[in-house]
Amino acid sequence: MHAEDIDRVNDIIQRGRPLQKGEYLYRSGDVFQSVFKVHSGTIKTINITSDGQEQVTGFYLAGEILGLDGLADNVHTNSAIALETSAVCEIPFSSLEELSLKIPTLQHHFFQLMSREIIGDQKLMTMLSKNSADERVATLLLSISTRNHRRHLSALDFRLPMSRSDIGNYLGLTIETVSRVLSRFQKNGLLSVDKKDITIVDMDELKNIANADTYE
Repeated sequence: MHAEDIDRVNDIIQRGRPLQKGEYLYRSGDVFQSVFKVHSGTIKTINITSDGQEQVTGFYLAGEILGLDGLADNVHTNSAIALETSAVCEIPFSSLEELSLKIPTLQHHFFQLMSREIIGDQKLMTMLSKNSADERVATLLLSISTRNHRRHLSALDFRLPMSRSDIGNYLGLTIETVSRVLSRFQKNGLLSVDKKDITIVDMDELKNIANADTYE
């Protein structure tokens, strides 16, 4: 966008206070008023299933937008919780909608965000219905790698901000299975794992395991 358009977008952004680990950004059932951009840290979104169990529905890294779940019915269907100390910018949707009509490139970018959300949900459903534990873990690692690369960060060296428990919940696996898969990947020379720090050693083989030769 042009510099003057960027200034107009910045004018509607509200900088909130930092969220501490475990603090809610919004809860399921809250009225939808804004979308949020993660400035630093990581946010997870959860849903409560019909039997009262928590289901992790997504992880949002610095630079990513969340809160679009409230767009359909003007009510958030998920809850968003900080996984670590996180700074989040609030973007009132009414202001964003009005500005998008005046700045076509902003509207196009927002449509891309919505499309990415839909594609991500479709990939998750496919992964949970068909893929093995190895494929699921490899797919998550590739997703984080790609998203880091998109933000001009390292695609090979990164930290997993979420716990093994959250990873298992998100992927439909037990904590023990997640740990075994990561250990096996390290033993086979695909990864170097040091607690939450990950180094991808063999990207091609990781893509082969995830059946993701065209992964983006």
